[in-house]
Amino acid sequence: MKALFNLQRTPTPSPQNLPSPPKPTSSPSHLSFSLPTFSPSLSSSPQDPTPPKPLVVVGSANADIYVEVDRLPREGETVSARTGQTLAGGKGANQAACGGRLSHPTYFVGQIGEDAHGRLVADALRGGGVRLDRLSAVAGAPTGHAVVMLQPDGENSIIIVGGANMCCWPDEVSEEDLEVVRGAGIVLLQREIPDAVNVQVAQAARSAGVPVILDAGGMEGPIPVELLQLVDILSPNETELARLTGFQTETFEQISQAAAKCHQMGVKQVLVKLGEKGSVLFVEGEEPIRQPIIPTSKVLDTTGAGDTFTAAFAVAFVEGKPRKECLRFAAAAAALCVQLKGAIPSMPERKAVLELLQSQ
Repeated sequence: MKALFNLQRTPTPSPQNLPSPPKPTSSPSHLSFSLPTFSPSLSSSPQDPTPPKPLVVVGSANADIYVEVDRLPREGETVSARTGQTLAGGKGANQAACGGRLSHPTYFVGQIGEDAHGRLVADALRGGGVRLDRLSAVAGAPTGHAVVMLQPDGENSIIIVGGANMCCWPDEVSEEDLEVVRGAGIVLLQREIPDAVNVQVAQAARSAGVPVILDAGGMEGPIPVELLQLVDILSPNETELARLTGFQTETFEQISQAAAKCHQMGVKQVLVKLGEKGSVLFVEGEEPIRQPIIPTSKVLDTTGAGDTFTAAFAVAFVEGKPRKECLRFAAAAAALCVQLKGAIPSMPERKAVLELLQSQ
Protein backbone atom coordinates (compact mmCIF):
# COMPACT_ATOMS: atom_id res chain seq x y z
CA MET A 1 0.00 0.00 0.00
CA LYS A 2 1.13 3.51 -0.70
CA ALA A 3 1.44 5.87 2.21
CA LEU A 4 0.51 9.51 1.92
CA PHE A 5 3.37 11.98 2.25
CA ASN A 6 1.59 14.96 3.74
CA LEU A 7 -0.20 15.14 0.39
CA GLN A 8 -3.94 14.89 0.67
CA ARG A 9 -5.17 13.06 -2.38
CA THR A 10 -8.34 14.58 -3.71
CA PRO A 11 -10.89 12.66 -5.76
CA THR A 12 -9.61 12.40 -9.28
CA PRO A 13 -11.72 14.47 -11.67
CA SER A 14 -13.06 12.97 -14.84
CA PRO A 15 -10.78 13.16 -17.90
CA GLN A 16 -12.94 15.89 -19.41
CA ASN A 17 -12.64 18.08 -16.34
CA LEU A 18 -9.08 17.76 -15.15
CA PRO A 19 -8.23 21.01 -13.35
CA SER A 20 -5.23 23.03 -14.39
CA PRO A 21 -2.36 23.05 -11.87
CA PRO A 22 -1.73 26.10 -9.72
CA LYS A 23 0.77 28.39 -11.41
CA PRO A 24 3.93 29.60 -9.62
CA THR A 25 3.62 33.14 -8.38
CA SER A 26 6.97 34.03 -9.93
CA SER A 27 5.67 33.74 -13.49
CA PRO A 28 2.52 34.71 -15.41
CA SER A 29 -0.39 32.31 -15.07
CA HIS A 30 -0.15 31.44 -18.73
CA LEU A 31 1.95 32.91 -21.51
CA SER A 32 0.69 32.08 -24.98
CA PHE A 33 3.10 31.77 -27.86
CA SER A 34 3.69 35.28 -29.13
CA LEU A 35 6.30 34.84 -31.84
CA PRO A 36 5.64 34.92 -35.60
CA THR A 37 6.64 31.26 -35.87
CA PHE A 38 4.10 30.14 -33.28
CA SER A 39 0.32 30.43 -33.37
CA PRO A 40 -1.48 31.35 -30.13
CA SER A 41 -1.39 28.52 -27.65
CA LEU A 42 -4.38 26.94 -26.01
CA SER A 43 -5.76 28.98 -23.20
CA SER A 44 -8.67 29.07 -20.80
CA SER A 45 -9.71 32.64 -21.48
CA PRO A 46 -13.37 33.71 -21.13
CA GLN A 47 -13.66 33.48 -24.93
CA ASP A 48 -12.32 29.91 -24.83
CA PRO A 49 -13.49 28.25 -21.61
CA THR A 50 -12.04 24.85 -22.54
CA PRO A 51 -8.79 24.33 -20.59
CA PRO A 52 -5.85 22.74 -22.39
CA LYS A 53 -5.41 19.03 -21.86
CA PRO A 54 -2.55 18.43 -19.44
CA LEU A 55 0.88 16.99 -19.86
CA VAL A 56 1.05 13.92 -17.62
CA VAL A 57 4.49 12.68 -16.62
CA VAL A 58 4.76 9.23 -15.08
CA GLY A 59 8.26 8.55 -13.84
CA SER A 60 11.10 9.00 -11.43
CA ALA A 61 11.94 11.53 -8.74
CA ASN A 62 15.43 11.83 -7.26
CA ALA A 63 17.50 13.89 -4.94
CA ASP A 64 20.54 14.81 -7.04
CA ILE A 65 23.74 14.98 -4.99
CA TYR A 66 26.03 17.28 -6.96
CA VAL A 67 29.81 17.24 -6.60
CA GLU A 68 31.95 19.54 -8.73
CA VAL A 69 35.23 17.90 -9.67
CA ASP A 70 38.16 18.92 -11.86
CA ARG A 71 38.20 15.43 -13.34
CA LEU A 72 36.69 12.00 -12.75
CA PRO A 73 38.60 9.67 -10.42
CA ARG A 74 40.54 6.79 -11.88
CA GLU A 75 40.06 3.26 -10.60
CA GLY A 76 41.13 3.09 -6.96
CA GLU A 77 41.67 6.85 -6.76
CA THR A 78 40.12 9.45 -4.47
CA VAL A 79 39.67 13.03 -5.66
CA SER A 80 38.42 16.09 -3.81
CA ALA A 81 35.31 17.93 -4.90
CA ARG A 82 35.34 21.70 -5.06
CA THR A 83 31.72 22.00 -3.91
CA GLY A 84 28.71 19.81 -3.21
CA GLN A 85 24.98 20.29 -2.82
CA THR A 86 21.71 18.36 -3.02
CA LEU A 87 18.99 19.43 -5.47
CA ALA A 88 15.71 17.94 -6.69
CA GLY A 89 15.89 15.92 -9.91
CA GLY A 90 15.12 12.60 -11.57
CA LYS A 91 14.10 12.30 -15.22
CA GLY A 92 10.37 12.21 -14.47
CA ALA A 93 10.42 15.07 -12.00
CA ASN A 94 12.67 17.10 -14.32
CA GLN A 95 10.24 16.73 -17.21
CA ALA A 96 7.23 17.54 -15.05
CA ALA A 97 8.95 20.63 -13.66
CA CYS A 98 9.77 21.73 -17.20
CA GLY A 99 6.12 21.41 -18.23
CA GLY A 100 5.09 23.48 -15.23
CA ARG A 101 7.69 26.17 -15.87
CA LEU A 102 6.49 26.39 -19.47
CA SER A 103 3.05 27.27 -18.09
CA HIS A 104 1.31 24.14 -19.35
CA PRO A 105 -1.02 22.19 -17.01
CA THR A 106 1.15 19.33 -15.74
CA TYR A 107 0.58 16.30 -13.52
CA PHE A 108 3.30 14.12 -12.02
CA VAL A 109 2.63 10.47 -11.17
CA GLY A 110 5.44 8.92 -9.16
CA GLN A 111 6.80 7.73 -5.82
CA ILE A 112 9.07 9.22 -3.19
CA GLY A 113 10.15 8.03 0.24
CA GLU A 114 8.99 9.37 3.57
CA ASP A 115 12.18 11.32 4.08
CA ALA A 116 13.85 14.71 3.69
CA HIS A 117 14.78 13.98 0.07
CA GLY A 118 11.14 13.30 -0.69
CA ARG A 119 10.14 16.63 0.81
CA LEU A 120 12.83 18.33 -1.27
CA VAL A 121 11.42 16.88 -4.49
CA ALA A 122 7.79 17.58 -3.59
CA ASP A 123 8.56 21.19 -2.71
CA ALA A 124 10.48 21.74 -5.95
CA LEU A 125 7.66 20.33 -8.07
CA ARG A 126 5.00 22.24 -6.20
CA GLY A 127 7.00 25.43 -6.60
CA GLY A 128 7.05 24.82 -10.35
CA GLY A 129 3.28 24.63 -10.58
CA VAL A 130 3.05 20.84 -10.98
CA ARG A 131 -0.06 19.04 -9.71
CA LEU A 132 0.93 16.46 -7.08
CA ASP A 133 -2.41 14.72 -6.54
CA ARG A 134 -0.90 11.44 -7.75
CA LEU A 135 2.50 11.71 -6.07
CA SER A 136 2.81 9.04 -3.38
CA ALA A 137 5.22 8.40 -0.53
CA VAL A 138 6.10 4.83 0.35
CA ALA A 139 7.29 3.57 3.70
CA GLY A 140 9.32 0.69 2.30
CA ALA A 141 12.02 2.57 0.40
CA PRO A 142 13.94 5.84 0.47
CA THR A 143 13.53 8.50 -2.18
CA GLY A 144 15.66 7.73 -5.21
CA HIS A 145 18.88 9.64 -5.49
CA ALA A 146 21.72 10.25 -7.90
CA VAL A 147 25.33 11.25 -7.55
CA VAL A 148 26.17 13.78 -10.25
CA MET A 149 29.87 14.39 -10.90
CA LEU A 150 30.05 17.72 -12.69
CA GLN A 151 33.23 18.68 -14.57
CA PRO A 152 34.41 22.20 -15.45
CA ASP A 153 33.21 21.97 -19.08
CA GLY A 154 29.64 21.31 -17.91
CA GLU A 155 29.69 17.61 -18.79
CA ASN A 156 28.61 15.15 -16.13
CA SER A 157 28.71 11.52 -15.07
CA ILE A 158 25.79 10.19 -13.04
CA ILE A 159 25.20 7.17 -10.79
CA ILE A 160 21.55 6.46 -9.92
CA VAL A 161 20.09 4.66 -6.89
CA GLY A 162 16.49 3.74 -7.74
CA GLY A 163 14.96 3.67 -4.27
CA ALA A 164 11.20 4.33 -4.33
CA ASN A 165 11.29 4.77 -8.10
CA MET A 166 11.99 1.09 -8.66
CA CYS A 167 10.21 -0.70 -5.83
CA CYS A 168 6.96 -0.71 -3.85
CA TRP A 169 4.81 -0.08 -6.92
CA PRO A 170 1.54 -2.04 -6.79
CA ASP A 171 1.18 -4.94 -9.20
CA GLU A 172 -1.48 -2.92 -10.99
CA VAL A 173 -1.37 0.85 -11.37
CA SER A 174 -4.30 2.42 -9.53
CA GLU A 175 -7.41 3.36 -11.46
CA GLU A 176 -7.08 6.92 -10.13
CA ASP A 177 -3.62 7.22 -11.70
CA LEU A 178 -4.84 5.72 -14.97
CA GLU A 179 -7.78 8.14 -15.11
CA VAL A 180 -5.33 11.03 -15.03
CA VAL A 181 -3.41 9.35 -17.87
CA ARG A 182 -6.56 8.88 -19.96
CA GLY A 183 -7.44 12.53 -19.53
CA ALA A 184 -4.03 13.77 -20.70
CA GLY A 185 -3.18 15.60 -23.89
CA ILE A 186 0.15 13.76 -23.97
CA VAL A 187 1.99 11.34 -21.66
CA LEU A 188 5.74 11.32 -20.97
CA LEU A 189 7.50 8.17 -19.76
CA GLN A 190 11.14 7.33 -18.99
CA ARG A 191 13.02 4.18 -17.94
CA GLU A 192 13.80 5.02 -14.31
CA ILE A 193 10.68 3.20 -13.11
CA PRO A 194 9.72 -0.46 -13.75
CA ASP A 195 8.88 -1.33 -17.35
CA ALA A 196 5.70 -3.02 -16.10
CA VAL A 197 4.41 0.33 -14.84
CA ASN A 198 5.25 2.02 -18.13
CA VAL A 199 3.42 -0.70 -20.07
CA GLN A 200 0.24 -0.30 -18.03
CA VAL A 201 0.33 3.47 -18.38
CA ALA A 202 0.98 3.28 -22.13
CA GLN A 203 -1.88 0.82 -22.55
CA ALA A 204 -4.25 3.20 -20.75
CA ALA A 205 -3.06 6.09 -22.88
CA ARG A 206 -3.46 4.10 -26.11
CA SER A 207 -7.00 3.08 -25.12
CA ALA A 208 -7.91 6.76 -24.76
CA GLY A 209 -6.13 7.94 -27.89
CA VAL A 210 -3.48 9.83 -25.91
CA PRO A 211 -0.03 10.03 -27.55
CA VAL A 212 2.94 8.67 -25.57
CA ILE A 213 6.56 9.82 -25.65
CA LEU A 214 9.09 7.42 -24.13
CA ASP A 215 12.44 8.92 -23.13
CA ALA A 216 14.89 6.05 -23.50
CA GLY A 217 17.09 7.24 -20.62
CA GLY A 218 17.34 5.06 -17.53
CA MET A 219 17.74 1.31 -17.43
CA GLU A 220 20.33 -0.16 -19.77
CA GLY A 221 18.39 -3.29 -20.68
CA PRO A 222 16.36 -3.69 -23.87
CA ILE A 223 12.99 -1.98 -24.02
CA PRO A 224 10.18 -4.58 -24.00
CA VAL A 225 8.61 -5.00 -27.44
CA GLU A 226 5.19 -4.63 -25.83
CA LEU A 227 6.13 -1.16 -24.61
CA LEU A 228 7.71 -0.07 -27.89
CA GLN A 229 4.56 -0.96 -29.78
CA LEU A 230 2.53 1.34 -27.51
CA VAL A 231 4.85 4.33 -27.93
CA ASP A 232 4.15 7.09 -30.44
CA ILE A 233 7.54 8.82 -30.14
CA LEU A 234 10.75 7.23 -28.84
CA SER A 235 13.30 9.80 -27.63
CA PRO A 236 16.85 8.47 -27.09
CA ASN A 237 20.14 10.27 -27.19
CA GLU A 238 22.74 8.91 -29.61
CA THR A 239 24.33 6.64 -26.97
CA GLU A 240 20.97 5.16 -26.00
CA LEU A 241 20.04 4.74 -29.65
CA ALA A 242 23.25 2.76 -30.24
CA ARG A 243 22.59 0.57 -27.21
CA LEU A 244 18.98 -0.13 -28.19
CA THR A 245 19.70 -1.02 -31.81
CA GLY A 246 23.24 -2.36 -31.77
CA PHE A 247 24.15 0.14 -34.50
CA GLN A 248 26.91 2.71 -34.39
CA THR A 249 25.68 6.31 -34.18
CA GLU A 250 28.77 8.38 -34.98
CA THR A 251 27.57 9.74 -38.32
CA PHE A 252 24.19 10.97 -39.52
CA GLU A 253 23.95 8.02 -41.89
CA GLN A 254 24.50 5.59 -39.00
CA ILE A 255 21.96 7.43 -36.88
CA SER A 256 19.46 7.21 -39.75
CA GLN A 257 20.03 3.45 -40.01
CA ALA A 258 19.54 3.05 -36.27
CA ALA A 259 16.30 5.06 -36.44
CA ALA A 260 15.13 2.82 -39.28
CA LYS A 261 15.76 -0.15 -37.00
CA CYS A 262 13.49 1.48 -34.40
CA HIS A 263 10.80 1.81 -37.08
CA GLN A 264 11.13 -1.92 -37.71
CA MET A 265 10.69 -2.48 -33.97
CA GLY A 266 7.31 -0.75 -34.12
CA VAL A 267 8.04 2.93 -33.35
CA LYS A 268 6.78 5.34 -36.01
CA GLN A 269 8.65 8.44 -34.77
CA VAL A 270 12.15 8.63 -33.27
CA LEU A 271 13.32 11.89 -31.71
CA VAL A 272 17.10 11.70 -31.31
CA LYS A 273 18.97 14.13 -29.04
CA LEU A 274 22.50 14.71 -30.31
CA GLY A 275 23.97 17.08 -27.73
CA GLU A 276 26.04 19.80 -29.36
CA LYS A 277 25.03 18.45 -32.79
CA GLY A 278 21.40 19.32 -32.17
CA SER A 279 18.52 16.92 -32.71
CA VAL A 280 16.66 15.12 -35.46
CA LEU A 281 13.14 13.72 -35.76
CA PHE A 282 12.72 10.62 -37.90
CA VAL A 283 9.14 9.96 -39.00
CA GLU A 284 8.63 6.69 -40.81
CA GLY A 285 8.16 7.29 -44.54
CA GLU A 286 9.16 10.98 -44.38
CA GLU A 287 12.32 13.03 -44.67
CA PRO A 288 14.15 13.55 -41.33
CA ILE A 289 13.73 16.96 -39.70
CA ARG A 290 17.02 18.29 -38.35
CA GLN A 291 17.35 20.99 -35.70
CA PRO A 292 20.72 22.54 -34.79
CA ILE A 293 21.40 23.71 -31.27
CA ILE A 294 20.68 27.30 -30.40
CA PRO A 295 24.09 28.71 -29.38
CA THR A 296 24.63 29.92 -25.83
CA SER A 297 27.24 32.18 -24.32
CA LYS A 298 28.03 29.67 -21.57
CA VAL A 299 27.51 26.02 -20.62
CA LEU A 300 27.61 25.47 -16.87
CA ASP A 301 25.77 22.15 -16.50
CA THR A 302 24.23 19.80 -19.06
CA THR A 303 22.31 17.87 -16.37
CA GLY A 304 18.62 17.91 -17.26
CA ALA A 305 19.13 19.39 -20.74
CA GLY A 306 17.81 16.27 -22.45
CA ASP A 307 14.80 16.17 -20.12
CA THR A 308 14.14 19.83 -20.82
CA PHE A 309 14.30 19.20 -24.56
CA THR A 310 11.90 16.24 -24.43
CA ALA A 311 9.39 17.98 -22.15
CA ALA A 312 9.45 21.22 -24.16
CA PHE A 313 8.89 19.24 -27.35
CA ALA A 314 5.92 17.53 -25.68
CA VAL A 315 4.42 20.87 -24.60
CA ALA A 316 4.66 22.34 -28.10
CA PHE A 317 3.35 19.07 -29.57
CA VAL A 318 0.26 18.92 -27.35
CA GLU A 319 -0.44 22.57 -28.13
CA GLY A 320 -0.70 21.65 -31.79
CA LYS A 321 2.52 23.11 -33.19
CA PRO A 322 4.08 21.69 -36.39
CA ARG A 323 6.99 19.32 -35.81
CA LYS A 324 9.62 21.84 -36.93
CA GLU A 325 8.34 24.38 -34.43
CA CYS A 326 8.27 21.74 -31.69
CA LEU A 327 11.95 21.02 -32.34
CA ARG A 328 12.89 24.69 -32.35
CA PHE A 329 10.99 25.41 -29.14
CA ALA A 330 12.67 22.42 -27.47
CA ALA A 331 16.12 23.52 -28.65
CA ALA A 332 15.61 26.97 -27.15
CA ALA A 333 14.47 25.51 -23.82
CA ALA A 334 17.53 23.21 -23.67
CA ALA A 335 19.84 26.12 -24.53
CA LEU A 336 18.58 28.00 -21.49
CA CYS A 337 18.80 24.93 -19.25
CA VAL A 338 22.55 24.41 -19.70
CA GLN A 339 23.31 27.95 -18.52
CA LEU A 340 22.36 27.18 -14.91
CA LYS A 341 23.44 24.50 -12.44
CA GLY A 342 21.11 21.77 -11.34
CA ALA A 343 18.27 19.99 -13.11
CA ILE A 344 14.94 21.34 -11.83
CA PRO A 345 16.47 24.71 -10.83
CA SER A 346 17.62 25.22 -14.43
CA MET A 347 14.27 24.57 -16.12
CA PRO A 348 13.34 27.70 -18.11
CA GLU A 349 10.13 29.67 -17.96
CA ARG A 350 8.05 30.09 -21.09
CA LYS A 351 8.73 33.81 -21.40
CA ALA A 352 12.50 33.24 -21.47
CA VAL A 353 12.16 30.58 -24.19
CA LEU A 354 10.06 32.87 -26.36
CA GLU A 355 12.47 35.74 -25.89
CA LEU A 356 15.39 33.56 -26.94
CA LEU A 357 13.53 32.40 -30.05
CA GLN A 358 12.65 35.97 -30.94
CA SER A 359 16.32 36.98 -30.69
CA GLN A 360 17.43 34.38 -33.24
